[in-house]
Amino acid sequence: MNDPDHVKSKLDAVGYLVDDGLAMAMFLAMRLGKPLLLEGEPGVGKTAAARALSMALETPLIRLQCYEGLTAGEALYEWNYQRQLLAIRLAESRHETLTDADLFTAEFLQDRPILRAVRHQGPTPPVLLIDEIDRADDEFEALLFEFLGEAAITVPELGTFTALRPPVVVLTSNRSRDLHDALRRRCLYHWIEYPAPVRAAEIVRRSVPGAAEPLIRSATEFVGRVRGLELDKAPGLAETIDWVSALSALGVADLTDAAVTGTLGTIAKTPDDRVAVASAVPQENP
Repeated sequence: MNDPDHVKSKLDAVGYLVDDGLAMAMFLAMRLGKPLLLEGEPGVGKTAAARALSMALETPLIRLQCYEGLTAGEALYEWNYQRQLLAIRLAESRHETLTDADLFTAEFLQDRPILRAVRHQGPTPPVLLIDEIDRADDEFEALLFEFLGEAAITVPELGTFTALRPPVVVLTSNRSRDLHDALRRRCLYHWIEYPAPVRAAEIVRRSVPGAAEPLIRSATEFVGRVRGLELDKAPGLAETIDWVSALSALGVADLTDAAVTGTLGTIAKTPDDRVAVASAVPQENP
């Protein structure tokens, strides 16, 4: 992609709208070959940004979903112990002896998402999404430093694998915990804000093309106001799309419709939030 405007147009073509800041961050990440760390409130489109980028580049998306207890064997690489055991038994049946050098070879190496991205052989580098890195343990971050800094993974028994064409790496975080400074230093950074009402309406319009225009406009404006309430979890863009989809499926054209109350579970995710959001729903004039 030639410049940030080209990034915006390519992403727009696959149905993902970005502002100037995110377009610049994506452009620089690709041009400089640096990982991009995206942070923002849940539901603002961080994961969707990586997915849309892979579509725009017409390249595979390799996703690593992070969680507490994630290990190198699940994220980087693992040895195929079953095949190694079969090889040992076959050698024993032939009265042969296998050494560690025979068992720890590329034949028995299983690629997990990060090593798969490093060893990708396609004509264009893949997009590697390391999703919700803040959910993983502190120790897991240290496993990523070599890869994030050098697009390489070291397997002690085989040596270092370095990407011929470094993957486009996107990390996302909801800031459930602080990330290590060493990880942040290796990445470019962008904070994704909630979209302005006009852009939010355009995103919803594309995601729910069958919804009535007045409904899209009033729903996005309402969700924007609701975020100013004291909520346990403010609704994001993803929840707004779900809500408009539900209202549209019910044939609702106005937020004063009685059916609106029954759909609030799409944007309010706790009992207290549901009460607060319900109290803000406009009432039909008698």
